[in-house]
Amino acid sequence: MLFNVQRFPLGWRFFILENKKGENKMKHVRSKMLAFILALTLGLLAGCGAESNEANGSVNEQPAKGQEATQESLFPVTFKDDSGKEITIEEEPESIVSMQPSTTEVAYALGLGNKMVGVSDYCNYPGETADVEKVGGQDMNVELILSLTPDLIFVTDYHYQNHEPILKQYEEAGITVVVIGSESSFADVYETMELIGKATGKTIEAEALIADMKERLAAVEEKAKEVTDKKKVWVEVSPAPDIFTTGQGTFMHEMLEAIQAENAAGDQEGWVKLTEEEIVKLNPDVIITTYGYYVDNPKEGVLERAGWAEVPAIKSGEVHDVDSDTVTRPGPRLIEGVEHLAKLIYPEIFE
Repeated sequence: MLFNVQRFPLGWRFFILENKKGENKMKHVRSKMLAFILALTLGLLAGCGAESNEANGSVNEQPAKGQEATQESLFPVTFKDDSGKEITIEEEPESIVSMQPSTTEVAYALGLGNKMVGVSDYCNYPGETADVEKVGGQDMNVELILSLTPDLIFVTDYHYQNHEPILKQYEEAGITVVVIGSESSFADVYETMELIGKATGKTIEAEALIADMKERLAAVEEKAKEVTDKKKVWVEVSPAPDIFTTGQGTFMHEMLEAIQAENAAGDQEGWVKLTEEEIVKLNPDVIITTYGYYVDNPKEGVLERAGWAEVPAIKSGEVHDVDSDTVTRPGPRLIEGVEHLAKLIYPEIFE
């Protein structure tokens, strides 16, 4: 091996040149140089490795505060469900039954699809629910649910108020019963997501889901500031002759407010029935229907109503049907409903 003396610092050049007197001395110098370089290289590698590991927090250190907790560390967990009952879950549930479509959607959004062993007859989203055992609706298939031996069952306030003996039967069988109450606002939905997250060990996922919905809603509200001429919107959640709409205290009302639209039934409370004569007098600029999943051509049906010809929405053809589940079901897809409504009502701003 030959050394290029010019590659080394001045001190080492002097040492090499002074000792370059005879083959034996040169060999001695080479030996020292090799030993020095080897030691130096090993030291540098060890130092870099330590710095790299330290940067990753893996050099004989405990995980930093705030690092993601393991699923096991989240249990046991104690919380109150929407009935006010204090519940303690000792271990992470491995099998779950959901008696509400919105709860089912939240569960899947949190990554719990592989744990769902039973869902209500009305659960239709996501598509994977088609392959899960259907266990009833307001009237539960008790024998089937017990045979599935779930660790956890999510029920509604209706079940709590009307089927208390059955819920006790579940508890006696070792099934944890969690009551999910009714929601009428985005804030309510966020609380439900937090509750489901706690019960299933998915608190981090629930926080992320909520944060995403809040961020997207804020983006819609910010864009809606460009609206200078508010449109009056009439919402139909059922067709004629029994036309129901949504007033204050409903998702649709909150959505319309978010996009700077006026709810034509904004002086009403909850879900209410109005006559066609009352609706025509409201003179809405836009009509939104939500029943296209069971009524053919809902737009055509509205446009052809007798006595509605002078309604602004009819004149302009501003009649649109939307997916009911995205604007009335208290789940993760509510944000999709807001975004879609914004594009339909103010396409010049949101498209």
